[in-house]
Amino acid sequence: MPSFDIVSKVDLQEVDNAVNQAIKEVSQRYDFKGTTNEIKLEQDHLNILAADDYKLQAIKDILIAKLVRRKVSPKCFQYGKEETASAGAVRVKASIQQGISKEKGKEIVKLIKETKLKVQAQIMEDQVRVTGKKIDDLQEVMQMLKGKDLDVELQFENMRS
Repeated sequence: MPSFDIVSKVDLQEVDNAVNQAIKEVSQRYDFKGTTNEIKLEQDHLNILAADDYKLQAIKDILIAKLVRRKVSPKCFQYGKEETASAGAVRVKASIQQGISKEKGKEIVKLIKETKLKVQAQIMEDQVRVTGKKIDDLQEVMQMLKGKDLDVELQFENMRS
């Protein structure tokens, strides 16, 4: 039976490179001179400290531009609530999403079942496996999922026939 896996993986090395490029650009930009701005990449999250809301949004935009240039989806970051820090600064924590959550997995399975194709989808930990008798049906499922906005970057792996 032909099958493939739907996964959501992030290349952490590329994220690290993008963060380093963003740090370098923030340190060189004129509008950030003389203010406290930090971007720190931890194991599974990112800490951003900015002097004010404007600078926080500018740092996010710089980071997104660097991620896109390195072919990493900005959807991999789940931004938390903005907190006030000392001296009027703003801090936000962005967690890096690895894998597909159970809720997103159920949503994907539901979307696949709504297509009425002769395929089966099952959730396996942090991925979804789709099997079917025809490879064309599997490719149709892939195209349908690429067209949907699920707030998660999806990759398709292990295509077997």
